Amino acid sequence: MSDTTNNNTKPSTLQSYVDSATGAVQNAIGNLTGNTGDQAKGQTRQEKADAEYNASQAAAKLPGGTISSTGAFAKDDPNRTEGSWNQTVGAAKETLGGLVGNESLKQSGREQNLEGQQQEAKGQIRDYSHGLGDRAQGTVGSAVAGLTGDKEGQIHYEQLHDKGKTQQRGAEVDIQKQAEAKEANY
Repeated sequence: MSDTTNNNTKPSTLQSYVDSATGAVQNAIGNLTGNTGDQAKGQTRQEKADAEYNASQAAAKLPGGTISSTGAFAKDDPNRTEGSWNQTVGAAKETLGGLVGNESLKQSGREQNLEGQQQEAKGQIRDYSHGLGDRAQGTVGSAVAGLTGDKEGQIHYEQLHDKGKTQQRGAEVDIQKQAEAKEANY
């Protein structure tokens, strides 16, 4: 489903922006005219828009992939999984090397951990960029298919958009978690 379509079954980022702006205008008009009904309706519309926006941004990380609020699943780039594994093994080697006084094992673990971080970052960037590309292609393709009356094509492109959005959100979730972890360590 494209972000410009709101069929009440899938959260839409763009629709949440439109609803929020409409609610703000309605609230402001109510304030100017003293009409509490318009104020309340505007406030309610803004709150609904906030909830829709939050739902459109939701993504849950699962082992090996991400599932979004739209129900789409996107598998992680293999570099993300392998990089995470290399970080874990590297950290274990580094710790064990430190415990037993083996500098070679400690250094090997440190290097493997760093290689894993780079590998995971490469996968995140790949997932993020592929997600953006699929979202754009899905949005344009869905619009064109809708204009030409190609219902099957429209469904295909909406699914491509949803998958891309999920893939992008999954990378964003991991990047944000890593940034917060680094911040906490400083």
